[in-house]
Amino acid sequence: MAPPFIFPRKIEDLERDEDEEEERLCAVSPPDITSLRSSHLEEFVKGLCFDLSDKELFCVEEQDVFDRVYSLVRNFSALTPSCKFNLVDSLRSNLSVLIPNVDSLSRAPPLPPQDEISPLLDRIVSHRNAFKIYTFFLLHIVLLEQSASQHANNTSKTAASNRKKNSGNLWNWEAQRARIVGLIANSLEINLAMLFGSSNPDENYLGYVVKNAFSMFENAALLKDSDTKDALCRIIGTCATKYHYLTQSCASILHLVHKYDFSVIHLAEAVALAEEKYADGSLAVALIREVGRASVKDYVRDTVGAENIGRFLVELADRAPKLMSTNIGILVPHFGGESYKIRNALVGVFGKLIVKAFKDIEGDVSSKSVRLRSKQAMLEILLERCRDASAYTRSRVLQVWGELCEEHAISIGLWNEVAMIAAGRLEDKSSIVRKSALNLLIMMLQHNPFGPQLRVASFEATLEKYKELLSEQEPSDGSILNEIQSNDNTIDANGEIDDATMAALAKEKPESATDSCLPYAGDGDVQRDSSVLNVGNLEHARALVASLEAGLSFSKCLSETMPILVQLMASSSVSDVENTIILLMRCRQFQIDGSEASLRKMLPLVFSQDKSVYEAVERAIIEIYIRKSSVETAKNLLNLFLDSSIGDLAALEFIVASLVSKGDISTSVISALWDFFCFNVSGVTAAQSSGALSILCMAAKSSPRILGSHLQDIIDIGFGRWAKEEPLLARAACIALQRLSKEDKEKLVLGYGSRVFGILKSLISGFWLPENIWYAAADKAIGALYYIHPTPEIFATDVVKSSFSSIFDSNEFTEKSNGVENVNTNIYFSVQVGKLSRYVFIVSHVALNQLVYIESCVREVRKQKARKGKLEADHDTAQVDCTTPDAPNELLNSFACTSTDADRGCMQENSINSELGLAASEDAKLDALAERAEKEIVSSSSVEKNLLGHCAPFVSKLCRNFGLMQKHPELHASAMLALCRFMIIDADFCESNLQLLFTVVDSAQSETVRSNCTIALGDLAVRFPNLLEPWTENTYARLRDPSPSVRKNAVLVLSHLILNDMMKVKGYINEMAILVEDEDERISNLAKLFFHELSKKGSNPIYNLLPDILGRLSNQDLVKEVFCNIMQFLISSIKKDKQMEALVEKLCHRFSGVTDAKQWEYISYCLSQLSFTEKGMKKLMESFKIYQHVLCEDSVMENFKNIIGKGKKFTKPELKSCIEEFEEKLNAFHADKKEQETTARNAQLHQQKVTSLEGLVTSGENTEDAEGHSSQVIDPSLEETAQVLNDKTQRSSVESDENSSVSSELTDSEIDSTEVRQPEILKTGKLKALKLNNVLKDGKGTVTSKSRSKSKQRSYSII
Repeated sequence: MAPPFIFPRKIEDLERDEDEEEERLCAVSPPDITSLRSSHLEEFVKGLCFDLSDKELFCVEEQDVFDRVYSLVRNFSALTPSCKFNLVDSLRSNLSVLIPNVDSLSRAPPLPPQDEISPLLDRIVSHRNAFKIYTFFLLHIVLLEQSASQHANNTSKTAASNRKKNSGNLWNWEAQRARIVGLIANSLEINLAMLFGSSNPDENYLGYVVKNAFSMFENAALLKDSDTKDALCRIIGTCATKYHYLTQSCASILHLVHKYDFSVIHLAEAVALAEEKYADGSLAVALIREVGRASVKDYVRDTVGAENIGRFLVELADRAPKLMSTNIGILVPHFGGESYKIRNALVGVFGKLIVKAFKDIEGDVSSKSVRLRSKQAMLEILLERCRDASAYTRSRVLQVWGELCEEHAISIGLWNEVAMIAAGRLEDKSSIVRKSALNLLIMMLQHNPFGPQLRVASFEATLEKYKELLSEQEPSDGSILNEIQSNDNTIDANGEIDDATMAALAKEKPESATDSCLPYAGDGDVQRDSSVLNVGNLEHARALVASLEAGLSFSKCLSETMPILVQLMASSSVSDVENTIILLMRCRQFQIDGSEASLRKMLPLVFSQDKSVYEAVERAIIEIYIRKSSVETAKNLLNLFLDSSIGDLAALEFIVASLVSKGDISTSVISALWDFFCFNVSGVTAAQSSGALSILCMAAKSSPRILGSHLQDIIDIGFGRWAKEEPLLARAACIALQRLSKEDKEKLVLGYGSRVFGILKSLISGFWLPENIWYAAADKAIGALYYIHPTPEIFATDVVKSSFSSIFDSNEFTEKSNGVENVNTNIYFSVQVGKLSRYVFIVSHVALNQLVYIESCVREVRKQKARKGKLEADHDTAQVDCTTPDAPNELLNSFACTSTDADRGCMQENSINSELGLAASEDAKLDALAERAEKEIVSSSSVEKNLLGHCAPFVSKLCRNFGLMQKHPELHASAMLALCRFMIIDADFCESNLQLLFTVVDSAQSETVRSNCTIALGDLAVRFPNLLEPWTENTYARLRDPSPSVRKNAVLVLSHLILNDMMKVKGYINEMAILVEDEDERISNLAKLFFHELSKKGSNPIYNLLPDILGRLSNQDLVKEVFCNIMQFLISSIKKDKQMEALVEKLCHRFSGVTDAKQWEYISYCLSQLSFTEKGMKKLMESFKIYQHVLCEDSVMENFKNIIGKGKKFTKPELKSCIEEFEEKLNAFHADKKEQETTARNAQLHQQKVTSLEGLVTSGENTEDAEGHSSQVIDPSLEETAQVLNDKTQRSSVESDENSSVSSELTDSEIDSTEVRQPEILKTGKLKALKLNNVLKDGKGTVTSKSRSKSKQRSYSII
């Protein structure tokens, strides 16, 4: 019989040492196979495999066979693939046959005959040895191949390519590995009691198997093989549970969980599998106890391990929920730990347990009650954790509530409480929490138990009906409704309403379209069946009422969140915006009150610079309004257009043009819109027709040919009788004319030119449109005129004259037409104010469009020159053509005709000029012609002015008539707007009227006038920056206007100028900073947005502006809280550490330049708001001498204490000690300063007393003597007082009362007593004054007084 086999630490230990005495199976004389050739090696392996298959299974314990197997396994890596396969296959086959034989031993008769005991024991020993040998060699081969595969993954690319060439010769190791590990797992699952003599195998065998199984868990690639992974899980579970190898398994599992995150899920699966297979949860319980027993501080230090442990617990709770639920109390104390990752894991565990552990409750009533109480306790903990200090935990809790909602695990009783918590978390400071709250509300809407419609009016109507039904059933019980509201009987023990009640509620609720884009009735329409559902009994009625009340509360809760959701759409976090849009879409689908209006607030987000935000808005618009039938899509767009504001219309135009270009708005939708415009659809109103044309104009921005097919309809309907019913229709028609393509414009001029021009002239100079809409229509009509007319300046002249004739009497004007300046002013007062307002508007707008037209002509000339240059390669006959056939311009033609023959000759010799570098002169001449044309609009060098040149002085004089302007605000607004337009056109006119403009913008009573002028200042600053530069302070003064609209426009104008580098940031930026705390929230947000964008420019200009802003704000009379909020916001925009460090030094130096305690406090507050680095703290400590004199102020000292508190949190230990010393230094100096301040205050009081004494002395003497004695009394005392003050400052402490006969303080009672009794003491005149003088000159520096009634002496200290 062979000696026993013992598992070695390494395979080399199987060779016997010479001095070894222990009897064990060892390799005595293993053959050296490294020297064998490949063919001989294969013969050697085949011989061994033949012996293993031909002999008995336990022949492997024979010395010769064992030595050969040992030699091959030890040098396994040197074997060829075929040899490896044959060897492994033989060993595996023998073990697979041996396992049933071992299992049969356990089923042998318990008491064999006496003569068979010895052979049976020998057979068991042989089976045990063979079992161990096969297990050892196979596991060792697995480990060798695993190590070789890891080494192969780290080889070079060359080696990888070589492996690819030889890949055909490699054996399929993955399949062999799975079979081997699976076979070992099977061997552990049989009954090994007979083989090992006890229920548990020996430690040597189990330790080796478990150790290598856990080592294979460290290989992520190996775990990807499901068969191998399952076998490893079976090995671990069997050893730990069946064979009670528990302690070592727990330690190994926790080690792997802490170190290898990829093994967490598989280890949890192994633990759960062991509990399921053997009905023994000892391994899981031991692991849970080990986790619960760990210190909470350990998880704070090991964040990665804490995260892996958390994942393990969640996976274990998911796979073994009932086991985890019975042991969850061990983990609950970790909710109080500092590791948020563990808290997150426990929250996830609770979520899994609530869903799975309490779904099927079995057992008696008491056990059910206990488990329900456990579930309720978990739900309460989850509600409490929504207010966790960590944002990650709050977010995770909300995510778990969402999972519970998806699994329908939230009861009706908790539904509204969870909804209110989610709604409250929408205002959380953390974006991840807000994201989770939004997702939770989305999930609650999708899985709500109240029905497809959640309108408040519907719920209230239905609830009222059922309350009436209940009152009829129990009229005598007045407390029934209170019982319903607080009902506990209508809901079962789990908090759920029974199925019959919910079915009744669903039947009562009306059906609604599942598509979120379908329109729905208004909020005021209550669509309910008039009949009330016949409830079976009183309990069902109560449950139904309770559910209706819960649904009503849920609907109200969502409705109240609409303002918050609108704010979130303006959030800087992309996730906030995207999820808010999704939530609003779901709210609209379920008809939540206010969701439609809130959803329209997303339209301006199409201008967002973030692509994902724009795409979210685009997807929402497509889903809500576009993905319908063509007619329905057209209706949706019309409704959206009619309910939009001016800002929303700009966004709608952008998104419609984009959708048309992408094809999302199809041609069928365009045809449907034309049907609405042409009144081809029944019930169409004039407003809808106008809206349809406006949407078509938006679409034409990206596809101009859309309008070309309905030119006749645009003219007939847009300017026909419907335009009188809907004034905006004419304006929309004018816009349509401006959006025509080049071909359609030519077609319009040829076919309908005279008619269209006559209509436009009538619209501009006529009075058939109402006053409130005429200005907008005339604006677009003049623009359309300049776009489509071949010679717009000639036709515009006729329009201006026609307008003038319709306002003024033509005969009177003819008689006095020698000059508009000389016309009697009475004429101007004889016209109607409204007509005069229209006239100045027409004149100024024509002038502005003429300027735009000249610039467009110049651009067209340059384009033609560029095209000709490309077409004519030789450039010999190139000639500059100053006219454009597409847009003829008589004005430019006339200027071009004045060119000299020499100039034309130069143009014909273009090739020579190009070689000589003279081609640029042609551009200069073109610029000169354009400048001259622009100059001619308002003024010229000629004596005779043109038409608009005569009107400009008239408008200027009209605006200077302040009395007339005050009487007629509408005329004032129109005249000032005209003046600003003329100023924009001409620099000379602008310079001569700047004083008037700033006077009006500062003193005009109408905020409309001031707003228009403020906006015009921005245009003037762009066009004539040099002229506006001296008026910069006046421009900034608009930020102080009392009107919110003016301030808002001023913020917008200055933001545009500064952010686009059209105006330098002057020293008046503090005016913009004040608006950060403006009472108008919109202005405040605009100011904050300005500084936010300004901080992104260059190296953050706010860093350089901050000291100046601080100084200017300190000198203004601002509330302290306002100042602090402004500076805190500005400082928060500075992110760079170097800038923060430089600000520390700058702010410290400002202490020496100011003497006001208020400014000291403000500077120290700004210092306390900085983010201090180590360098910043060092600079602060080095600058101590600069600001030491301000430490006497308590408020300053508090700010410095805050700075020190910040510094202690981040600094290293060596610097922390310096900070503590600096803190002691500050406190000591502050105490000394306070003491000196008290002493100086006492000295001042004493000096006031001495002055009063001198006044009393001089009152009893003659004037001359009084002057002399006064000088003797005052001067020495003052000198002595000053000397004593100086000495006192230098002394570090005050002498004790025992060493001084004078008091160090002067009490109020003593002051009062002295002031009353002093006249009695000094009533003797000159003699008393001399004695007093001697007393004051006494070296002790004291003044003594004695009362007449009683000899009581008081002594006062001068200091």
